Amino acid sequence: MRATIYHNPRCSNSRGALALLQEAGITPEVIEYLDAPPDAATLAQLLRDMRMPARSLLRDKEALHAELGLADPKWSEAELIGFMVAHPVLINRPIVVTDKGVRLCRPPEVVREIL
Repeated sequence: MRATIYHNPRCSNSRGALALLQEAGITPEVIEYLDAPPDAATLAQLLRDMRMPARSLLRDKEALHAELGLADPKWSEAELIGFMVAHPVLINRPIVVTDKGVRLCRPPEVVREIL
């Protein structure tokens, strides 16, 4: 099975999802999204595949979220995606993509839904 994980090695949820993939015998493509963030089109596709609005993928506890005023409902989907592309620290993680689907794996055990 092919798999990709948008990963932050400092995040326990991300490390947990990666470990679950590896325990299942899967060697995923690991994208450290803070260093190589997805572009707007990729992020929009991931959101569509997860059936999730951009606002639900934002890390609302991140200080930058408050600094940029992202809780304000005035921001459109495209604008929120733009903020995440410009500031990948705002993207909640990990996002795992397999042939069976795409999930935000919080908690990490959610990854089992797409194995």
